[in-house]
Amino acid sequence: MTPRTIGTAGRTPAPASPEHAAALVAARLDRLPSTRVQRGILAKGGLSTTFDGLDNGIVSFLLPVVTGLFALSGLEQGLLGSSALIGAFAGAIAVSLWGDRVGRRNLLVWSMTVYSAAMIVGAVSPDAVFLLVTRLVGGVAIGINANIVMPYLAEFAPVKGRGRFVGSLAAFFAGGYVVAALIGFFVIQAFDDGWRIAQLIVGLPIVLAVFWRRSLPESPRYLATRGRIEEAFAETERLEARVVKATGRPLPEVPEVSVPQQTTGARQLGYAQQFAALWQAPYARQTTLLWILWFCFSFVYYGFLVFLPTLLVERGFSLSESFGYTILVEVAQVAGYFPAAALSERWDRKWSIVTFLLVGGLSSLGLAFAVNDAMVVCCSIALAFFLNGAYAPLYTYTPEVYPTRLRGTGVGASAILSRVGAALAPIILGAASASLSFGGVFLLLFAVIVVAVAVVATMGITTRSRSLEDIGG
Repeated sequence: MTPRTIGTAGRTPAPASPEHAAALVAARLDRLPSTRVQRGILAKGGLSTTFDGLDNGIVSFLLPVVTGLFALSGLEQGLLGSSALIGAFAGAIAVSLWGDRVGRRNLLVWSMTVYSAAMIVGAVSPDAVFLLVTRLVGGVAIGINANIVMPYLAEFAPVKGRGRFVGSLAAFFAGGYVVAALIGFFVIQAFDDGWRIAQLIVGLPIVLAVFWRRSLPESPRYLATRGRIEEAFAETERLEARVVKATGRPLPEVPEVSVPQQTTGARQLGYAQQFAALWQAPYARQTTLLWILWFCFSFVYYGFLVFLPTLLVERGFSLSESFGYTILVEVAQVAGYFPAAALSERWDRKWSIVTFLLVGGLSSLGLAFAVNDAMVVCCSIALAFFLNGAYAPLYTYTPEVYPTRLRGTGVGASAILSRVGAALAPIILGAASASLSFGGVFLLLFAVIVVAVAVVATMGITTRSRSLEDIGG
C-alpha cells in the first residue's frame, strides 16, 4: 500500500477515514509534554492496581479469623482463600473479550464500583458461603480493573517516559500488600470485629469510582480505533487544553504523519477473530513470549509470597518473626520499582526484565543454599526487590507490543496465563514442599526464572522511545 502524508499544524483538519483519525490522534497525544495532567491520570489508574495487591494480601489476615468464627474445614479455607483468584481469572477473560469493545474507562469505573460494593456487603457476612460469594464477585471485578488499566495508561503515556509511567503500576501493586499488612496488624488483630472493619476499609474505592466517573477521560486512541472520531478528537482537545493550562506554554505543532490509504485497523472484529488475531503475524511471537512470561512471573511471585511465612517457620523462625520478615519483604517490593523503571528508559524494557530476573534468580539460588538465618533474610528481601522490579518493565512492555484494536485483548489474554500461574504455584509448591524441602522449593523457582529469562532474551523486541503505533501498528 502506498502511504499518503498528512501535514497538520495548528487546528487539525477533519479526518478522511478512521485510519487517518487514529494517526492524527496518536500524533497529537505523542507530542504532549509530561505534566501533572498525565500524572493525575496515572495516580487514579494506579490506585486500582493498589487495590489488587491489597485484595491479594488481605486474605491471609482474614483467613485465620474467619476460620475460627465460621468453623471452616481445611477444604473450606482453601476455597475461601482462592475465591478471589478464581474470580480474577474470570475477570481476565472478561478483559480479553470486552477490553477492546466496551471502553477502557467504563471497565475501570464499573469494575471498581462492583468490587467496592462486594467488599462492603461482605463485611456483614452471616456465614462463610456468603463471604465466599462476595470474595468471588470482588475477584472478578478486581481482575477486570487491574488488567484494563495497563492498556489505558499506555495510551496516555508520554513516549519518552512510558517505561516509568506504566511501570509504576508495579509500585502501586506492591504498595497494596504493604497496606494489607498494616490493616492486618492495626485493624484485624486489634478489634473483635476487625475483619469486618477491614472489609469496609477495602470497600472505600466506591467513593473514588464516583469521582472517576466525572474526571477520568476515555482513551482517545481507543475511541478513534472504534470509529468514534468526534469523541476521540473532543477528548484529545480537552487533554491538550489541560496540558496548556498546566505548562502555561503553547503546544508543539503536530508533526507530519503517514498512514496507509486502507487498513484493517478500524474494522470491528468478532470475539473469535479478535482472539485469533493474537496468533497471526506479526503478533504471534509476542503473544507466545507474553503468555510464557506472565505465567512464569506469577508462578514465582505468588509461590514465593504465599509460602514464605510457612517456609521460614519450617526453617526455624518463630511465627511472629516470619510475619515480621514478610512485612520487610513486602516493603522491599515497592523499592524495587524505582531502579527498574529508570533502567527500562535507559536499557529498554527487554534488557531491564532480563537483568532484574537474573539477579532475582541468583537471590533464589542463594535461598536454596543459605547457610544461616541472615542469608535467608537478605536473599528473601533481594528476591522480592528484583522480582517486583522486573514487573515494572513487564507492565509497560505488555500493552506496547499490540495495536490499539487488540491491546485490551492481548493484555487480558496474558492475564489469564498470569492467573493460572498464580493458582498453580501454591498447589504445586504445597504438594512438593515436603519432598523438596526449603532449598528444593527455591531451586524450582530458580528454574522457572531461567525459563523466563531465556524466553525474553531470545524473543523480546525493543520498544523504548517508540510510539505505540510504530511498535504494534
